[in-house]
Amino acid sequence: MCFTVTKTFEIYTFAENSKRMYHQKTTSNNVNSSMSHLDTYETELSFQADRRRAAVAFIKIASDLWYDKSIELVLFRNQLMDRNVSEILDLHEYAGAFVEKPISIFDSVEIAQAIKTLELPPAKLDIGKLTYEFHLEEGHINATSFVAKKLKPAKTSDDITPKDVVLYGFGRIGRLLARELMTRTGKGAQMRLRAIVTRGKIDATVLEKRASLLKSDSVHGDFAGTVAIDVDKKALIINGTTVHIISANAPEDIDYTAYGIDNALVIDNTGAFRDHEALSRHLAGKGVAKVLLTAPGKGIPNIVHGVNHLEHNPDEVSIFSAASCTTNAITPVLKAIDDSFGVNYGHLETIHAYTNDQNLVDNMHSKYRRGRAAALNMVITETGAGNAVSKALPTFEGKLTSNAIRVPVPNGSLAILNLELNKETTLEELNTTLRKYALEGDLVEQIKYSIDNELVSSDIIGSSAPSIYDSKATIVRKGGKNVILYVWYDNEYGYSHQVIRLAKYISKVRRFTYY
Repeated sequence: MCFTVTKTFEIYTFAENSKRMYHQKTTSNNVNSSMSHLDTYETELSFQADRRRAAVAFIKIASDLWYDKSIELVLFRNQLMDRNVSEILDLHEYAGAFVEKPISIFDSVEIAQAIKTLELPPAKLDIGKLTYEFHLEEGHINATSFVAKKLKPAKTSDDITPKDVVLYGFGRIGRLLARELMTRTGKGAQMRLRAIVTRGKIDATVLEKRASLLKSDSVHGDFAGTVAIDVDKKALIINGTTVHIISANAPEDIDYTAYGIDNALVIDNTGAFRDHEALSRHLAGKGVAKVLLTAPGKGIPNIVHGVNHLEHNPDEVSIFSAASCTTNAITPVLKAIDDSFGVNYGHLETIHAYTNDQNLVDNMHSKYRRGRAAALNMVITETGAGNAVSKALPTFEGKLTSNAIRVPVPNGSLAILNLELNKETTLEELNTTLRKYALEGDLVEQIKYSIDNELVSSDIIGSSAPSIYDSKATIVRKGGKNVILYVWYDNEYGYSHQVIRLAKYISKVRRFTYY
């Protein structure tokens, strides 16, 4: 579809007018009785076609901004890249319901086009928030002037030096990180996946198997990109870019500079090294500057991005931990509740998907219950998430007890928080507070406010937010101080995005953001 800008906006104006006329005719008490059902249906078809054409135009503008200017658009933190027309329209429906204001695809095109006219540095911009604020703006300011005013601070952003990234390990989290890093590479202005370290020999068969596991995933579907192998280079060719596969038994033995990699961030997702001494072995390898562990660590900063990452300067610290998926799920919500109402004490029960360390069928295991068939049983086990919260939020030291139940689903988990508050509240006040945290402030990337009536675990798979607050399930007991909160999380995908957010902070490649 090729329209000039003038022609495009003529179509959008027509569509807005037709939408307005349609709502007037279908909601007014004085319905024009002469308008036939066929006329109504034809109007609906015309409006739907206009919306879909606008969505196509929006996808084109969003892609141009990303690949030409390294400007990524999101819609209330929902990713827009690689989305089809129906998904774009569905996200706009969610956005309108979330802010309780009409946010149409036509608004988004107008704001996106205005962004495209500006000279901006690499950035990540929430077009939903911009559109929402544009509606609240008093007077008749045009979209370009509005966007220029809101994004003026972007022009003072520091320059970004791209960062080489090495994935040490290629399991569930490693492959999701690889997918996201390669999908978001764009012009390579931020993080560049250069190598993946595994154990064992590397030949054509091994490379083919690695490529197959990256390309196809039983939970998250096919990778939206290309994956090939280069046997001579011992590499995967992902989206046309070479990613070396390195075999090593000890991290200190690897010379990354031999592959053209230097000053790299190593993301260790093996779980084999958990403390400062063990993780320091990565720094002994040539070409490594920083290390990030994708598990709780000992003797190193345990970070929940959005909560406590600013407390640790990457210029002064070389080794970080991204904590656990459960800690990343509950800590943002706990911070919001504690800051707003105060928490005396509480209990965490996490209903967690089964994991690789459980047996597929009954067999010997170091833990009795985890030896039972994972896909057939609910399994009680321990979790350190309750204590781990205090590493990010010291005010919770000794306040939380915790336990976990592994259940027969491969992904998608639920944390139940039973909290005793300092301050009385109501269900409406509690939900309004969490909704505000999800809409504005430091935790907008971390907390997603769900307005779905009947959320189930499969619904949250693929969510980039580590905490999905189920507003319809919240319970406030009589007296207003005892509350039960339900927080869903994609323990693989949502956690992986937290790892990437932290990795960008450590690597000092965070773009200007407008949330």
